[in-house]
Amino acid sequence: MRENWRLYFRNWLSTLGLFVLVVLVLVSILGPILAPFDPESVGIDRRALAPDTEHLMGTDELGRDVFSRSVFGVRVSLMVGIVAALISTLLGILIGSMAGYFGGLMDHAMMRITELFQVVPQFFLAVVLVALFSASVVNIIVAIAVLSWPAIARLTRAEFLSLKSRQFVDAARLSGASDATVIFREILPNAMGPIIVSSTLLVGRAMLTEAGLSFLGLGDPSRVSLGVMLYQSRPFIQFAWWAAMFPGLLIFLAVLSTNLIGDGLNDVINPQVVEER
Repeated sequence: MRENWRLYFRNWLSTLGLFVLVVLVLVSILGPILAPFDPESVGIDRRALAPDTEHLMGTDELGRDVFSRSVFGVRVSLMVGIVAALISTLLGILIGSMAGYFGGLMDHAMMRITELFQVVPQFFLAVVLVALFSASVVNIIVAIAVLSWPAIARLTRAEFLSLKSRQFVDAARLSGASDATVIFREILPNAMGPIIVSSTLLVGRAMLTEAGLSFLGLGDPSRVSLGVMLYQSRPFIQFAWWAAMFPGLLIFLAVLSTNLIGDGLNDVINPQVVEER
């Protein structure tokens, strides 16, 4: 375990990504403590104020404190990214493991379904789903998760096809282990490395999708998210640019950090690649 972490921290960019993500998570958890103002408190006398010592990120067109809204927005955006990535990973593992392990007709049917989801433009379909079932955080998470699992499914299937013929799997079968035991106790733990790396990338992708939906007016109007803040500040960006810049910067940092963490985890899983650098 120590050697694995040593490999991870040798990559200073991945270390920086982990630090940034931890800071963002702490900010989202401590949001009510860190926010100096009510994120929904408006004030005509505070409209479109530039950043200063009282309003660290300025105020928006309604006089709401951008820093306070960003603190709460990070929480919603991270929740959408993490939960959507977790659900899509579980779906991908379930479908990919069954296809790779059983093969034959089941493999053929599940891979055709996977390809169907891959050929349809995901963002366009997400827009349709959210528009049909109302723009709420739950519906956005479900829409993103339902559309993001194919990549995990194909990766899991490839790992299972490679591992199911190994000797430790044959030994488990000969000992009388059930298919479920072989799948979830023998093969899946050995296939989790690449899956975890891909899952970290899904977090950033889900956050970008949520931001894109919100920017089109399909975000949850009852919840403050970074994407909703971008959408609401769009008409006033010429004279209150800070109201869009800071939420956009936070989205950039969150997505970049998850990608850097994925690179670091890939170094841990494939140490021979690190040695070749």
